[in-house]
Amino acid sequence: MDEVYELQSSEQRDPITGPPNMDNEVETQDRQDILNNKTVRKLDLILLPFLALLFLFNSLDKSNIGNAESAHFTSDIGLEKEDLNTAVALFFAFFVTLQPLGAALGRRYGMVIWVPSCMAIWGICTALHVWVRSRWQLFTLRIIIGCLEAGFYPVTVSYLSLFYTRFEFARRLSLFYGQAAVAGALGGVLSYFVFSQFAGEQPGQDTGGNDNGWRSWQVLFLLEGGSTVVIALTGFLWLPHSAKTAWFLSKEEREWAEERIRRDRTDDISSANPTKGDDSDIDDDDNDDEESRNIPSSESHGLLNSTRSTSSSKLVTDDRGLTPHDILSALLSPKIYHLLACNILSSIPVTAFSVFLPLVLAPLTSRSNDSDSNSELSPNPALTNLLTAPPYVCGAITLYLFASYSDRHRIRLGPILAGLCLLLAGLILVVLMPQSKAWAIPRYLSLNILLSGTFIASPLTVAWIAGNTPSPGKRALLLGINGWGNLAGVFSALLFQPKYEKGGYVVPFWWTLGCVGVAAAGYVWFWRGLVRENESRERVVGGWDRGDVEAEKREGKGPVERRRGWVDWVAGRLGGVKGLEGFKRWVERAREGGREGDEKVTFLYGL
Repeated sequence: MDEVYELQSSEQRDPITGPPNMDNEVETQDRQDILNNKTVRKLDLILLPFLALLFLFNSLDKSNIGNAESAHFTSDIGLEKEDLNTAVALFFAFFVTLQPLGAALGRRYGMVIWVPSCMAIWGICTALHVWVRSRWQLFTLRIIIGCLEAGFYPVTVSYLSLFYTRFEFARRLSLFYGQAAVAGALGGVLSYFVFSQFAGEQPGQDTGGNDNGWRSWQVLFLLEGGSTVVIALTGFLWLPHSAKTAWFLSKEEREWAEERIRRDRTDDISSANPTKGDDSDIDDDDNDDEESRNIPSSESHGLLNSTRSTSSSKLVTDDRGLTPHDILSALLSPKIYHLLACNILSSIPVTAFSVFLPLVLAPLTSRSNDSDSNSELSPNPALTNLLTAPPYVCGAITLYLFASYSDRHRIRLGPILAGLCLLLAGLILVVLMPQSKAWAIPRYLSLNILLSGTFIASPLTVAWIAGNTPSPGKRALLLGINGWGNLAGVFSALLFQPKYEKGGYVVPFWWTLGCVGVAAAGYVWFWRGLVRENESRERVVGGWDRGDVEAEKREGKGPVERRRGWVDWVAGRLGGVKGLEGFKRWVERAREGGREGDEKVTFLYGL
């Protein structure tokens, strides 16, 4: 307790409340709580909804090709159904590969410039699907959209973390990431109305076409693409670079918005527990001492009082800035690659259903084209897309509930595993049920259970990464590497082939079940590894004197030598090669100084 007291008493003059004064401590705390409430409320009502809107249209532009295909997109333009799978695979191949680069560029130029610019261009490309008439045009547009969308998610999530403390974050992230589910529901409802008004010609039947000659999928692409461009252009004016430049906050609120993030990301022990001012729904018991409640290794444990940032306050709270150390540290982090493998396997259902759910549900709306009972059944595109809405609504609601629990109890991995169990239960029910028409309703309900667990693992994994990475530059790059998890989209395109359609996609569901099971085992392994590493760090630090502990906390220069790895070996060999001397100097620049953030031995990982 002496050590904690020293950290608290060494603070400089508080820019919001002034110097400590025990006589008016209660009044000051009440004022600070009110200010915190007002600041967070404005962030929740003005910034968060707009970011969620950006992600909503990002998700719509990913999934609308699946909605369009349910209205015979490929057959209308003279392509094969397999061409759709190829287009989806190409999209994800470029989208995944360029994730870290997109995250780095977004961090370099800032969210406010990078994301709206890319979004406006891919919105135009979405609208251009209206005039696609050949394979190469479809492939080219999907590749361009994939390149432009790369980095969108890690950049926006990293940006979001500049405004919210770690244990406000998961709930807000769920509202942001939940737009993937909302987009699925909205896309289904929107497609229902578009396809109802612009019926077009269905195979084997004459609906009279439509008066203006527009196909339903053309209207869908034009509507969603045009809306994306409008939202993107608004973003240039709406989004602030940091809390310090937020147009919707007062001067006092701007200062406090920055100060609370600085405290949360540096060394103010008082930020370890949530204040009543922000999350009043959190029980007072949650603020009790961790030791008295016997809650081991919550995310707050060891973070705030052991990781004094060496970066300036501006770097902690601004959407721009990237150092060589950030790049090298992110690329050499073994934990991110473990999480990446788990993320790829657990995200296959997310990426698969964002495109193929209308096709999975199509048999449920099949109807005969004429009175001949032997005639081929044709699905109803409008009804098929309407049926996609309830599963996505279930997914969005469940994600919010799990994220709220995660923030309240300050744990991430437990809710992730619970979500994967829910996902596994839904998959098992779907694959075991007969494919007959009599089982259509139970199978549809099973899909609702499946989608309820689909969206939980990925955002809570992102919340874990964001909460355990004090440096915003490294955080953005780690989220970019984690974005390679979208490689699941390539696998889903290869799994959900048209040849499995008549069988109800049972074979792809079995493969997906196996992948999710392996992902769950990977998260358990990751959890156990974190516990062992925390215990090891505590044993090492336990043998240090107070001066060594302070040196490690403040500058990352405790009595532990930095290990020389393969990067140093490569830099040493290549440094003498003509033209590559700059690489060695870059590595030396990245290595100079002490350990930072989670590299510090005094840093304990949250679970």
